[in-house]
Amino acid sequence: MGGEKIVVIEDEPDILEVLSFNLRREGFDVVSAASGGAGLEAIGRESPDLVLLDLLLPGVDGLDVCRRLRSQPATARIPVIMVTAKGEESDIVLGLGVGADDYIQKPFSPRELVARVKAVLRRAHGDDNGAEPPVRVARGPLVIDSARHRVLVDGERVELTPTEFRLLHFMASHASRVFTRDQLIDQAIGEGAVVIDRNIDVHIRSLRKKLGRHRALIETVRGVGYAFQDEEASA
Repeated sequence: MGGEKIVVIEDEPDILEVLSFNLRREGFDVVSAASGGAGLEAIGRESPDLVLLDLLLPGVDGLDVCRRLRSQPATARIPVIMVTAKGEESDIVLGLGVGADDYIQKPFSPRELVARVKAVLRRAHGDDNGAEPPVRVARGPLVIDSARHRVLVDGERVELTPTEFRLLHFMASHASRVFTRDQLIDQAIGEGAVVIDRNIDVHIRSLRKKLGRHRALIETVRGVGYAFQDEEASA
């Protein structure tokens, strides 16, 4: 891993310098922006492999930047890590809910930052260790094609965020097996992510909404976590 392009959107010059310096030292190609609008322009121009995004930005804030990225096919699959001083659980849930892949709170150590970036990039590139999941998974009305990064429900395409896609693909590849929230966080978000139960709950809620009348394919196993069911027996 190395040489990937990262757009860093941060309005505090000192923090922007620290982020850029440490990422460049690890071999990443860094493009910086000091506002949400400038960040969106840089993303459109550079087509980065990952975006580091501050939550509190002048003009277009980080949440709106993330929403816009996820709404456009050309940028919907770019991994996003939110970097912010706001550490309340509600802020974390909100950031994940608009499509962020991970969340890191200021102040942070450079080592932690780089580890998070590498973990999210590994997930995005499918370079994790262990057995590779099948490229195509078909479960009843659901078809997941990882080669094309496409999900069909009843033959209709459904747009998912990168984290939602990895989460659904992993669960559907291991149908009927129950996973804890921590296990799902490791598989879909990456080791070292901010681990709170609500992280996965937000993604599951969004997935169920997008699955529509087939939402019961994802079963809640009370006191344990979640499982993907071949048959829609429960919600």
